[in-house]
Amino acid sequence: MRRAAAVRLSAALAAAVAAATGAALSAHDVAAAAGGATGYATQNGGTTGGAGGQTVRATTGTAIHAALCDRASTSTPITIQVEGTIDHGNTSKVSGDGCDTADDRIELKGISNVTIVGVGGGAVFDQLGIHIRDSSNIIVQNVNVRNVKKSGSPTSNGGDAIGMESDVRNVWVDHATLEASGGEDEGYDGLFDMKDNTRYVTLSYSVLRNSGRGGLIGSSESDTSNGFVTFHHNLYQNIDSRTPLLRGGTAHSYDNHFVGLAKSGINSRAGAHIKVENNYFEDSKDVLGTFYTDALGYWQVAGNIYDNVTWTGEGEENHPAGPDPQSNTSVGIPYSYSLDDAACVPDIVSQTAGANKGLRTSDGNCAPQSPTPTPTDPTPTDPTPTPTDPTPTPTVPSGTNLSIGAGSDGSGKADGTSYGNVRDGDMGTYWSPAGTTGSISIKWGSATAVSAVDVREAAGTAGTIGSWQLIDHDTGAVLASGTGAGAVSFARTELRKITFKIISASGTPRVAEFETYAG
Repeated sequence: MRRAAAVRLSAALAAAVAAATGAALSAHDVAAAAGGATGYATQNGGTTGGAGGQTVRATTGTAIHAALCDRASTSTPITIQVEGTIDHGNTSKVSGDGCDTADDRIELKGISNVTIVGVGGGAVFDQLGIHIRDSSNIIVQNVNVRNVKKSGSPTSNGGDAIGMESDVRNVWVDHATLEASGGEDEGYDGLFDMKDNTRYVTLSYSVLRNSGRGGLIGSSESDTSNGFVTFHHNLYQNIDSRTPLLRGGTAHSYDNHFVGLAKSGINSRAGAHIKVENNYFEDSKDVLGTFYTDALGYWQVAGNIYDNVTWTGEGEENHPAGPDPQSNTSVGIPYSYSLDDAACVPDIVSQTAGANKGLRTSDGNCAPQSPTPTPTDPTPTDPTPTPTDPTPTPTVPSGTNLSIGAGSDGSGKADGTSYGNVRDGDMGTYWSPAGTTGSISIKWGSATAVSAVDVREAAGTAGTIGSWQLIDHDTGAVLASGTGAGAVSFARTELRKITFKIISASGTPRVAEFETYAG
């Protein structure tokens, strides 16, 4: 028997009440209820959607497009609260400076800083897909997208419930229900597809069901520019394959419940790397491996439970990881996260995943009730990687400050502050994020060796910065982490851009200097 599990209600319960009564649900409320973006969507500057912008209500697809088009620019933040059924009958192309829309889909093209969230009685996108193209910083939350077809009538979005392509960055899809009514023969394609240089995406607390294809990362063996995708606390149910299919790139799958996978599950191929941990696989076939090709992929496994999983034999273009899955790589994860016991996952996911669940999330508690299946937790066959989260060494660096003459950018800045202030050698000027958290980066035109930094707070604000991470922006690797500003050294690394990410603070941080040293 499985273990009982608990879920977090607190702020999420308030959000659920607001949704049930049709009360306005702001971007801040949504982020607070679900704890903000998680996984790889927290990297590359983070994903905040329309936070801080105008909130509007839409009950038709045309109204969604109009809200996008009425913005001052394509990057003006906006939260669009959606209620009711959105379909072909109420969705038309709208023109304007802030949008590039279409008649047969919800088109998020060439835009940024947008949240689409279901409220009130819920938001159903019926036979109408959501298409994200050449866009960044997008949140889609608490929506149901169903029966999107690529053939037959009507057709939408190439048959994808949610599809992303062409230089997409930082998307968080959360508490969504994505479903079809059959496979490709019935006119459906993928539920959650990413291709053509799509990166830094998280799919969390969502349901994907009744489809031939769960989703993919990369549309062909040559489309390997995608990656850095996290899947957690999702239900994959009654899916033939692709949960997901990965062609190149890096992904992380944890605390998901897979049940009724008919042909194959996680298909890592063409050099892809995925960390697969604390998932519950049930009543399924070939849940992990490289399938339908000899272009092999890689996986690191830990803490998973395989409950009534069957495995085919090794063969041409068929390379299952089982029946005793072992790691064949190690995958470094640059963000912090908490794992639920795999035995609790089915219960947790059943209570939290999908639209109209009040944005509930796991609270991490799992009380043992009876023996559970023994998880397979093999030791990786690769050498144990060097930890990427070392204890900072508080030694003031010496030598040339490489930040002087370099470039800088960040996740956002408060009025009156500048990114350039952290590299001007003047303790009297500073950068502050738009809120209490954010990130500031130093960047160079070519690879530069760095082994130490000194983050110096402006006078009178010492001790404001709480927890932080120092990140190799080129790879997403965490070079160091800790609390409180100051000096830190780490393994010498060649990079083009280094990011200081402030995770918590007691007030508004003021970073006077972000000094970098070769050591």
